[in-house]
Amino acid sequence: MTTPSRYWREIPQRYRLEANKCKNCEITFFPPRLICPQCKNRELEPIKLAETGKILTYTVIRVPPHQFVDQAPYAVGIIELDDGVKITAQVVDCDFEDLKIGQRVRIEFRKIFQEGESGILCYGYKFVPE
Repeated sequence: MTTPSRYWREIPQRYRLEANKCKNCEITFFPPRLICPQCKNRELEPIKLAETGKILTYTVIRVPPHQFVDQAPYAVGIIELDDGVKITAQVVDCDFEDLKIGQRVRIEFRKIFQEGESGILCYGYKFVPE
């Protein structure tokens, strides 16, 4: 279950696609981190990720977790953004037969799910073909 406080903390990365980059070793992290796990540096600068990329791999989910039952079947892919960062997300607005490795996609922000009958609406990113 997503708590309202956790959801609000994650808004910058969800809505603005914010990551951070280590000023020492220049590795980019998404979601953002407080300490670089590579060199232990604490000097990280915020950056905005690319909004386009390509599908590295994907699968079609036919038996989903309970939050996504109304969306099944749906495709989930690992997308490599043009800046090299990899993100896992749903791929929407296309037929599963038309999906292919290397296909160009762009990010869109949409409703992901609703937490319970009167719970918060959770928004995030999904990918659509370019």
